[in-house]
Amino acid sequence: MEMVQVVFLTVLMFFVIVTVHEWGHYYFAKRAGILVREFAIGFGPKLFSYKRNETQFTLRLLPFGGYARMAGEDPELVEIQAGQTIAVRLDKNNQVKRIYLDQLDNRKQVIRGEVQFIDLEERLSLRLDVDGEFQQYEVHPQAVLVVKGTETQIAPKNRQFGSKTVGQRALAIFAGPLMNFILAFVLFALHLQMAGIPVENPTYVQIGEVTKGMPADEADLREGDIVETINGTAIGADYRKMIELIAVSKDTPMDWTVRRGEETFNVTLTPRAMEGQEGGKVGIVPELPSRSAGIGETITGAGTAMVDTTGIIFQGFRQLIQQFNMDDIGGPVRTFEVTGQIAKQGIEQLTYWAAILSLYLGIFNLLPVPALDGSRLIFLGVEALRGKPIDPNREGMVHFIGFAMLFLLMIAVTYNDILRLING
Repeated sequence: MEMVQVVFLTVLMFFVIVTVHEWGHYYFAKRAGILVREFAIGFGPKLFSYKRNETQFTLRLLPFGGYARMAGEDPELVEIQAGQTIAVRLDKNNQVKRIYLDQLDNRKQVIRGEVQFIDLEERLSLRLDVDGEFQQYEVHPQAVLVVKGTETQIAPKNRQFGSKTVGQRALAIFAGPLMNFILAFVLFALHLQMAGIPVENPTYVQIGEVTKGMPADEADLREGDIVETINGTAIGADYRKMIELIAVSKDTPMDWTVRRGEETFNVTLTPRAMEGQEGGKVGIVPELPSRSAGIGETITGAGTAMVDTTGIIFQGFRQLIQQFNMDDIGGPVRTFEVTGQIAKQGIEQLTYWAAILSLYLGIFNLLPVPALDGSRLIFLGVEALRGKPIDPNREGMVHFIGFAMLFLLMIAVTYNDILRLING
């Protein structure tokens, strides 16, 4: 049952982080009037999908990311040429609301004809040759193309990503990382509320988390118990001494003196090895006494955590560039593995880890790497300086190459992670 809970919390954490990121893109794109065709969490085959207003909301099999697909970012898949025979259905205002491209003989209450002229982006009109008679129609801005059972809403020019100002497009792109920064701040603040603030000049170490099935759990030690002595050595507030004594006593019984409320008692614990970790372990997380954080302390503490963690992340990037090693890069498999281990430590630690991952995702997406948000913002910056956009074909090629390189890197690190798991 614990494993099911850990898997659920791990998947839920990634779902929240990715959803918040993509919601940022989606919300500010909609605010700018851009048609968002699909809001997807994950990649690969669809697991669940429903349409609300103009957007298809999709949950996909692989929870390694997501996207908000905006009109005009990719070439439209459905094109209608002059001379093509189509069928249209009008609404009560005699505007074309549905355009059928196949199975024309099976369509009911439609007008069928050969296309003489069609403009679905600017003029929103079409002209048909219906049995030798030319008929002109206005096209509704939300008209739908129907082909092979698939409906695709048209995207007038003013609903496309490229038609918006540089500022509107930049905000729609930057909003994804921005939402991750906001989420990270909220999670750091929430962690502070749960963990509290360490008491100044503490005099004792207490037990935080107790791992089920480990020696501390078998000895009925509980969260909040105070460790006074180990093998006759006073611990006081020196939790490092406590960890060292446990580590060097693997498979060796230890005599502990523990205080619980007003009661003091002795227990014997025998530390044992844990897979992937050195030294002996008894299955506890030692912690110093803490107090509740005030509102002001929570805000400043969360801000400090954001700054400190950002520095650590950039330091990691620097070391990766200076001393590149595939073993130092973790893909989705390793990230899920680490997250699962942290989830076992409790919701408090998982909240802190989620804050770090959300901050990391926001920073990583702003790197000037093709296919990432940072690269797209650079192209918009160049456009603002030049006063005209860069050739979309060239920009698209840069992003395609970048995406291909990232995809290959992802395959490599995932393969490396799986080998590491198999080989232990």
